[in-house]
Amino acid sequence: MRNRTKLGKIFVSLLVATILTSCQKSSQSNTEPQPPPKRNTQEQSIIYWGVDSADKVDQAFLGCITENFGEPKAFGRYLGSKEGVSAGITTEEAQFLHEKAIKIMVIYNHFTDATKLENGEAEAKAAIALAQELGIPEGVAIFADIEPNYPVDAEFIQEWVHTLQSSPYKPGIYGVFTSDSNNTSAYNKAIETNKSIQNETIIWSSNPVIGVTQKGKAPAYKPNAPETIDVQIWQYGIDGQSCNIDTNLIKSEALEFHWGHGDGSRVP
Repeated sequence: MRNRTKLGKIFVSLLVATILTSCQKSSQSNTEPQPPPKRNTQEQSIIYWGVDSADKVDQAFLGCITENFGEPKAFGRYLGSKEGVSAGITTEEAQFLHEKAIKIMVIYNHFTDATKLENGEAEAKAAIALAQELGIPEGVAIFADIEPNYPVDAEFIQEWVHTLQSSPYKPGIYGVFTSDSNNTSAYNKAIETNKSIQNETIIWSSNPVIGVTQKGKAPAYKPNAPETIDVQIWQYGIDGQSCNIDTNLIKSEALEFHWGHGDGSRVP
């Protein structure tokens, strides 16, 4: 009888210890930091159609676009004029587009060398100054235009993103982001150093190029990029013949950070 009692006490002690250990583990798992929420997937996103152009937009140009292609939800335009390349957007042009309920994708293209920390900082500060001169509101993304023939490294991307993060605006990058592109290699090295680059930068990619189409004949949203890169805007068509435009597909979460009337952080 004494042996049975002793064994019973031992069993109860073990049972209590097991329960306490289980509770402790459960408590620990509930207090551990959770991973950040993932961005919307393609299935969760609404896809909008838009255009971009190096030319100034007026009633005649917009009429050409709507008659031949359709009504864009967003229009990509440049900060400041670059001689022989692009006309800079004006406040009057921005007002005209906003009156048509068209948001503006803000592009900065005043560089040809996307390398080194100091260049990334200097170009970002120049872009911020131009945006503020135009009265672009807080929360709007500014896209660094890194063309395929430009040299690019992780340091430029890191500092471009860091400087924009410290400003009223949001960082964006335009370029080719295929698995073997220089942009992708530099971007992946940048996010190894600073994970917030991946979480907070809007990527606008121009691959594959399948040709300009009408709005109703746009392709399914399938940009060519590795899994590490969340492409939120796909420029699928370049150099339209009827009107000088490129055509884009835009995820709804990216559209929120384009320049709209009054509030730059909401879809009108």
